[in-house]
Amino acid sequence: MERGPAIFAGAAFVVFGAALLLWTAARTRLRAPVAHGVSPVASAVLSVLFGAAALGGGIWCLIYA
Repeated sequence: MERGPAIFAGAAFVVFGAALLLWTAARTRLRAPVAHGVSPVASAVLSVLFGAAALGGGIWCLIYA
């Protein structure tokens, strides 16, 4: 019964985490700001951390669903 929502949530987290990591990599490679009005280093580091956490959480949801 709970397998369907867990698979959907896991897929959503995986897609979001992967997209955030790709976005951060593309922005830092072009030396463009990841977030406007924030320190470039802090925004890149936090973006990578949250992207990795979302990706890890999504993979965890998919494995244990």
